[in-house]
Amino acid sequence: MTRIVSIGPERLERWLAGFGERHGVTSYDVTPTQLTAVAEDGSRAEIDVPFGPLEELTPAGLVAHVLADRRIGLLLVRRGGYGAGVFAGGVLESSKVGSRHVQGTTKAGGWSQQRFARRRDNQAREAFAAATEVAVRILAPAKLDVLVCGGDRKAIDTVLEDPRLKNLVPLVRPPFLGVADPKQKVLEQAGVDARAIRIQLTDPPGG
Repeated sequence: MTRIVSIGPERLERWLAGFGERHGVTSYDVTPTQLTAVAEDGSRAEIDVPFGPLEELTPAGLVAHVLADRRIGLLLVRRGGYGAGVFAGGVLESSKVGSRHVQGTTKAGGWSQQRFARRRDNQAREAFAAATEVAVRILAPAKLDVLVCGGDRKAIDTVLEDPRLKNLVPLVRPPFLGVADPKQKVLEQAGVDARAIRIQLTDPPGG
């Protein structure tokens, strides 16, 4: 059976030690993008390197990598809401969230449907424009190391098309976060999720 566990970067060193204690002598294969641990009993753990590539190709190198101080930007955009924040050492330094009304779908037909669609498209453009201005104000001057995005991919792409944000595009790294409408608590949780270490665990054969 395979499952995913998620832990904070501060727990990774202890988690790796515990994996060996639980499953026996463990060998490691470490690449710039992934650590794979295979234990004596056949248990397997795969960890994608966050914010890679990894330079020191050892388990200790991965631990040091995930604990490194980084300024992480968060950009969350959905049709009805947006949020941007800057996290340093897991602490939220600056942020802004907001919302704009965008109507839902309609079953009306003919001219009514066309008018409705135009109005909805205009509302969406206004919402994305507001999200862009927040990104320009919060993220563009923040000297980020990494940018993590979430919400709606098309909406994110629309915001990042703005020329004022061109320097942020190369900083975008996974994961792409699925989020509800970006309220302040959603943004704060997204900062935790962006730093989380995702481990794919595979039980030993017959386990």
